[in-house]
Amino acid sequence: MAYRVVVNLDKLREKPECNPQCSYPFAKPEQVTGPSFLRQLAGFEVFCRRCDDHPCVNACPFDALEQQADGKIKRFNMRCTQCNSCIVACPFGTIVPAALLYKDAMCDLCADPGRVPPLCTRTCDCGAFTWEEIADDAPAQDPSLVIVNERLAVRTKRFIKAEPVPVRKK
Repeated sequence: MAYRVVVNLDKLREKPECNPQCSYPFAKPEQVTGPSFLRQLAGFEVFCRRCDDHPCVNACPFDALEQQADGKIKRFNMRCTQCNSCIVACPFGTIVPAALLYKDAMCDLCADPGRVPPLCTRTCDCGAFTWEEIADDAPAQDPSLVIVNERLAVRTKRFIKAEPVPVRKK
């Protein structure tokens, strides 16, 4: 079991203005803080459909998006100019402009894991950022939970695959 920052996307949808404090040491006062970076990671993890032909990656004229070996999309903030080509190219509409913030402070998930809960989890008044002890097999018992890595997890309603309804011929 390990302690992880858990980003609850359902609570963020209910209260989008939720912006807890961040202790990232290189953030500048005018920058959007690390929690926005965590929102972006959570969104890509949960909502990206991992298309085989990755049209969002192909549409980016600055190579700011890259599909990793596991199918996940990674965005390189320093290459992104917010041209929105990826948003237009995404066939499922899962890349939203609010998730692609140009001025974005990175998040180191607090450099000292396990000792003190990160500042974002202590100052989040809407419950969207929490510090929870989660086992690696927890998603098997909780379908709303997705483990991103050893220090980050996402909680949201899961998509249910719907089978197409047969069309009746008259």
